[in-house]
Amino acid sequence: MDRKFSDVLLLDDDHLRSHSLQTCLSFMGVNCHIFDFVSWFQRGRDFDLSSLGLVLIGHSSLPIALEKLVSELHIEQRPLPKLLLCDWPEIEESSARSLGILDHFLPPYRYDRFLDLLHCAQVFLKQQIPMPTTEIECQGFVGQSKAVRDIRSLIGQVAARDVSVLITGESGTGKEVVARALHQHSDRRDKPFVPVNCGAIPAELLESELFGHEKGAFTGAISSRAGRFELADGGTLFLDEVGDMPLPMQVKLLRVLQERQFERVGGSRTLEVDVRIITATHKNLEEMIVSGEFREDLYYRLNVFPIEMPPLRERVSDLPLLINEFMQRLQEQGLDAMHFLPDAMESLRRHPWPGNVRELSNLLERLAIIHSGGVIGVSELPAKFRHIEEPHPERYQGVQPPVNLMPDQEDEYQKKEASDKTLSTDIFRDSPQNKDISQAELEVLKKGIDLKNFLETTEQRLIEQALSESGQVVARAARLLGIRRTTLVEKMRKYDMARS
Repeated sequence: MDRKFSDVLLLDDDHLRSHSLQTCLSFMGVNCHIFDFVSWFQRGRDFDLSSLGLVLIGHSSLPIALEKLVSELHIEQRPLPKLLLCDWPEIEESSARSLGILDHFLPPYRYDRFLDLLHCAQVFLKQQIPMPTTEIECQGFVGQSKAVRDIRSLIGQVAARDVSVLITGESGTGKEVVARALHQHSDRRDKPFVPVNCGAIPAELLESELFGHEKGAFTGAISSRAGRFELADGGTLFLDEVGDMPLPMQVKLLRVLQERQFERVGGSRTLEVDVRIITATHKNLEEMIVSGEFREDLYYRLNVFPIEMPPLRERVSDLPLLINEFMQRLQEQGLDAMHFLPDAMESLRRHPWPGNVRELSNLLERLAIIHSGGVIGVSELPAKFRHIEEPHPERYQGVQPPVNLMPDQEDEYQKKEASDKTLSTDIFRDSPQNKDISQAELEVLKKGIDLKNFLETTEQRLIEQALSESGQVVARAARLLGIRRTTLVEKMRKYDMARS
C-alpha cells in the first residue's frame, strides 16, 4: 500500500481531545484513525502502519512504557514520525529524535502550526523510508546512471496523467525517445503518436501541416487534407523544436490548447480534437519570452510537467551500455560488431560530446564501416576523439594510417579516394548503358519500355561491376557507387545478390 501523508494515527485516552482533533483534521482533509490504548493493544497488531504519514500520541490511563510503545511504531525497523499531545517526562530529549518523536502539538490547535508539523513529518518520513519510485523501462533510452533513472522515474509518474509535458535539453539527447515512451505508457498507447518538427517546416506551411486545409485554400491545394492534429486525434501530438514556431502560429496553438477546437486553412467548419500535447526544445524559452520571441501564456500551457534531458557528458558512465545498444542496431543493418580497448573507451569518456547521443551514434556507424568486426584502440578513433596518447605506438610502425571519414582525413586516404573516383568514372563509362546512350534510348522508346524493370536491371549490373572492381569489398564498392555501405547492403538484399 502506498504511504499517504494525509493518514494519521491518533492514540489517546482523552476522548474529548480525540474527537476535537478528528474534527479539525477532517476539515483539513486528513484521514484520522483513532484508538484508545486498550483498543490499540488489543487490535493494533492488525493495523497497516504502511499507510501512515504521522502518529499522534496523547494521554494513557494505563501504566505503559512510552519508549517501548513508540519503538514498535515503525516500518522495516525505521521509526514513523510522531507528535506528543501531552508531556511524557520519561522521554529524554536526546533520544526523542531516534524514536521518531519530532515535537509536541498542544492547544490551542492552529492550522498553520499543524501544517508546519505535517511538513516536518513528511520530510522525516522521506529520509527514513524512501518513497517507492515508478521507474519504467523505455525502449531506446539506455543507461543506468542516476540522471537516466531519474528521467525514467519522471516518465513513470506522468505518463498516465493526461497533462502537457515540455522536454528540454541539448540537441541529440533523446527528447523524442522520451516523448514516445510517455505515449507508450499512457492510456493513449493504442492511438497514433504523431511527431512534427516545427523547425523543419517553413513558417508559411506550418499552419496547413498542423491544422490541414480545404481544397482551393491556396495555390496547389488540389484536394482537402487532414492536418497533424486530426491525425493524432485520441493519441499524442509531439511538437519537436517548438521554440522555432513563429509567433502567429503560437497564438493559434494556444487557442487549440485552450478550446480543443480549430478550423482547417480555408475552411469554416470547427473541428474538435482530443490530443495530448508533448513538446520539446533545445532553446531557453524563458529567455525567448523576455526577448519577445515566445508567448508567456503558451509557455505556461506547455510547461505543466517539465522534463530536462541530461547531456551525455554528464552521464558518461552509460557509454558502455549505449555503445552496446548501438552495436546491436548496426548488426541488424548488416555490419559486424566491434570491440573497444579500455584506453579507447577512456578516451571516449573524456570527450565533451557536444552532439550528445546522436554524435555517439554517428561515430559508431563510421567506425563500423571502416573497422567492421575489428578492435578499436585509441589510434582507430578519429583525431578529435583521441583525448589520451596511443599507449602502443610501436604497433603502428610501418602500418598505413586507418581510413578516417572525419574532416581530418589522412593524405594516404585522399590519394586512395582520388583513385576510387577515377575507377568509379571508368565503371560508369564502360557500362553498356552508357555507350551511345542517346541512340539506345531512342531505340528503346520506339519499342516501348518497362522503366522500373529497366532501371532495376541497370542498377544490378552496376552493383555487380562495382563489387568486381573492388574485389568484393562492400565498403569500397559503395564508395565507387557514391552511396553508403548500409544502402548498398540493402540493395544487395533486395536483389538477392551475394558477394562472389
